[in-house]
Amino acid sequence: QVQLVESGGGSVQTGGSLRLSCAASGRTFGSYAMGWFHQAPGKEREFVAGISWNGGNTYYADFVKGRFTISRDNAKNTVFLQMNSLKPEDTAVYYCAVRLVNRVSEIDRDYGYWGQGTQVTVSS
Repeated sequence: QVQLVESGGGSVQTGGSLRLSCAASGRTFGSYAMGWFHQAPGKEREFVAGISWNGGNTYYADFVKGRFTISRDNAKNTVFLQMNSLKPEDTAVYYCAVRLVNRVSEIDRDYGYWGQGTQVTVSS
Protein backbone atom coordinates (compact mmCIF):
# COMPACT_ATOMS: atom_id res chain seq x y z
CA GLN A 1 0.00 0.00 0.00
CA VAL A 2 1.39 3.35 -1.04
CA GLN A 3 1.57 5.95 1.67
CA LEU A 4 2.87 9.51 1.82
CA VAL A 5 3.27 11.08 5.23
CA GLU A 6 4.01 14.78 5.67
CA SER A 7 5.55 16.24 8.78
CA GLY A 8 7.16 19.45 9.95
CA GLY A 9 4.19 21.78 9.92
CA GLY A 10 3.45 24.11 12.79
CA SER A 11 2.91 27.69 13.85
CA VAL A 12 5.48 30.42 13.30
CA GLN A 13 5.59 34.18 13.18
CA THR A 14 6.07 36.23 10.05
CA GLY A 15 9.62 35.86 8.80
CA GLY A 16 10.09 32.47 10.39
CA SER A 17 11.05 29.18 8.78
CA LEU A 18 9.76 25.64 8.62
CA ARG A 19 11.00 22.52 6.90
CA LEU A 20 8.39 20.08 5.67
CA SER A 21 9.18 16.45 4.97
CA CYS A 22 7.24 13.87 3.02
CA ALA A 23 8.19 10.25 3.50
CA ALA A 24 6.96 7.73 0.95
CA SER A 25 6.47 4.05 1.60
CA GLY A 26 5.05 1.07 -0.21
CA ARG A 27 6.76 1.93 -3.45
CA THR A 28 9.97 3.50 -4.66
CA PHE A 29 9.35 6.94 -6.10
CA GLY A 30 12.86 7.65 -7.23
CA SER A 31 11.85 7.67 -10.90
CA TYR A 32 8.96 10.09 -10.56
CA ALA A 33 8.29 13.77 -10.20
CA MET A 34 7.04 14.97 -6.85
CA GLY A 35 5.29 18.13 -5.84
CA TRP A 36 4.06 20.23 -2.96
CA PHE A 37 0.66 21.89 -3.01
CA HIS A 38 -1.20 23.94 -0.45
CA GLN A 39 -4.80 24.72 0.30
CA ALA A 40 -5.98 27.64 2.37
CA PRO A 41 -9.47 27.75 3.90
CA GLY A 42 -12.07 28.55 1.28
CA LYS A 43 -9.58 28.33 -1.56
CA GLU A 44 -8.64 25.73 -4.10
CA ARG A 45 -5.54 23.60 -3.76
CA GLU A 46 -2.66 25.17 -5.65
CA PHE A 47 0.81 24.24 -6.77
CA VAL A 48 3.72 25.39 -4.63
CA ALA A 49 6.81 23.56 -5.89
CA GLY A 50 7.85 20.50 -7.87
CA ILE A 51 10.97 18.47 -8.46
CA SER A 52 12.09 16.00 -11.10
CA TRP A 53 13.14 12.47 -10.27
CA ASN A 54 16.80 13.22 -9.62
CA GLY A 55 16.38 16.74 -8.30
CA GLY A 56 17.93 18.20 -11.41
CA ASN A 57 14.92 20.35 -12.21
CA THR A 58 12.87 22.32 -9.75
CA TYR A 59 9.82 24.49 -10.27
CA TYR A 60 8.16 27.07 -8.06
CA ALA A 61 5.02 29.11 -7.96
CA ASP A 62 5.80 32.80 -8.33
CA PHE A 63 4.58 33.55 -4.82
CA VAL A 64 7.27 31.33 -3.22
CA LYS A 65 10.24 31.92 -5.52
CA GLY A 66 13.29 32.99 -3.56
CA ARG A 67 11.73 31.87 -0.26
CA PHE A 68 11.03 28.14 -0.61
CA THR A 69 13.34 25.34 -1.71
CA ILE A 70 12.26 21.85 -2.72
CA SER A 71 14.69 18.95 -2.53
CA ARG A 72 14.60 15.18 -2.35
CA ASP A 73 16.57 12.23 -1.02
CA ASN A 74 15.76 9.20 -3.14
CA ALA A 75 17.73 6.88 -0.92
CA LYS A 76 15.26 7.76 1.85
CA ASN A 77 12.23 8.09 -0.46
CA THR A 78 11.69 11.54 1.01
CA VAL A 79 11.01 15.00 -0.40
CA PHE A 80 11.49 18.24 1.53
CA LEU A 81 10.21 21.78 1.37
CA GLN A 82 12.33 24.39 3.13
CA MET A 83 10.18 27.44 3.74
CA ASN A 84 11.88 30.70 4.73
CA SER A 85 10.62 34.25 5.16
CA LEU A 86 7.15 32.95 5.82
CA LYS A 87 4.18 35.28 5.42
CA PRO A 88 0.64 35.08 6.82
CA GLU A 89 -0.61 34.33 3.31
CA ASP A 90 1.44 31.09 3.39
CA THR A 91 -0.98 29.76 6.00
CA ALA A 92 -2.53 26.60 4.58
CA VAL A 93 -2.52 22.83 4.69
CA TYR A 94 0.48 21.59 2.72
CA TYR A 95 0.32 18.35 0.76
CA CYS A 96 2.98 16.34 -1.01
CA ALA A 97 2.12 14.34 -4.09
CA VAL A 98 3.69 11.95 -6.55
CA ARG A 99 3.18 12.04 -10.27
CA LEU A 100 3.82 8.66 -11.91
CA VAL A 101 5.84 10.17 -14.73
CA ASN A 102 9.01 12.20 -14.58
CA ARG A 103 7.47 15.52 -15.45
CA VAL A 104 6.39 18.10 -12.92
CA SER A 105 2.89 19.48 -13.37
CA GLU A 106 1.16 22.40 -11.69
CA ILE A 107 -2.20 20.63 -12.01
CA ASP A 108 -3.18 18.63 -8.97
CA ARG A 109 -5.21 16.03 -10.86
CA ASP A 110 -2.03 14.97 -12.66
CA TYR A 111 -0.71 13.48 -9.42
CA GLY A 112 -1.64 9.95 -8.41
CA TYR A 113 -0.74 9.76 -4.74
CA TRP A 114 -1.24 12.28 -1.97
CA GLY A 115 -0.34 12.66 1.65
CA GLN A 116 -2.80 13.64 4.36
CA GLY A 117 -1.42 17.15 4.67
CA THR A 118 0.29 19.15 7.38
CA GLN A 119 -0.91 22.49 8.72
CA VAL A 120 1.27 25.57 8.44
CA THR A 121 0.13 28.68 10.27
CA VAL A 122 1.98 31.98 10.02
CA SER A 123 0.95 34.76 12.37
CA SER A 124 1.65 38.45 11.92
